[in-house]
Amino acid sequence: MTRRTTIAATLFCALTGIMMSTAVSATDIQLLGSTAMREALDELVPLFEKATGHKVVMSLYPAASLVVRVKEGAPADLVMTTPDNIEILVKDGKLVPHTRVDFVHSRVGVAVRSGAPKPDISTPAAFKATMLAAKSVGISRGPSGVHLMSTLARLGIADVVKAKAVVPDLGVRVGTLVAKGQAEIGVQQIGELLPIAGINYIGPLPAELQTVIVYSMARPTSAQQWPAAEALVKFLTAPNAGPLLKKIGLDPA
Repeated sequence: MTRRTTIAATLFCALTGIMMSTAVSATDIQLLGSTAMREALDELVPLFEKATGHKVVMSLYPAASLVVRVKEGAPADLVMTTPDNIEILVKDGKLVPHTRVDFVHSRVGVAVRSGAPKPDISTPAAFKATMLAAKSVGISRGPSGVHLMSTLARLGIADVVKAKAVVPDLGVRVGTLVAKGQAEIGVQQIGELLPIAGINYIGPLPAELQTVIVYSMARPTSAQQWPAAEALVKFLTAPNAGPLLKKIGLDPA
């Protein structure tokens, strides 16, 4: 039995108890979530669906677009995004107060194209030198990009790096630009870099420059299938989901 099969079996047993206690009939669950969580959901949702008979209909968007979609009234039984976005949507009456449940912690890392020399990012000084030496830098429009620009400002090189930045469209991974040779080096959340073919993941930002991006879930005020969605929340945050999350560069919350 493989490690993944063992984890899946354990999660299945845990979920069976959840389903028995809530007596939820199989249904469709509308999930609106961040594109940054695609790999985590791809790992865990099929296990949930197999165990329960539910179907999770996922609509994933970059953070800004996600907030707009929720405000516009897009059907949702569960919303997964950052805590600041949840707070905004609670204030707008789109999410139920005090229903936030944290899912994962995500950190920021660095990658280069496969076969390229491995740069030194082991210290703030080394990272600064690497950013200055790079001919082009892939920077996300999402939370990791916001953090990177703030970090570069602290290091005094924001304007220099911004002048050679390569910024993908919303929802496009920085790693794809690096793999195509459009950016010499790329910085994004680790979980968004690891799945990309054609790149070499170097490592996380130095601890002094690192950030932790939290992704959470909350109940929409318009949720039609909340009991089933609540079972999904319990499944995604079960302790035995941790190894699968760590495998793709995320830490359980």
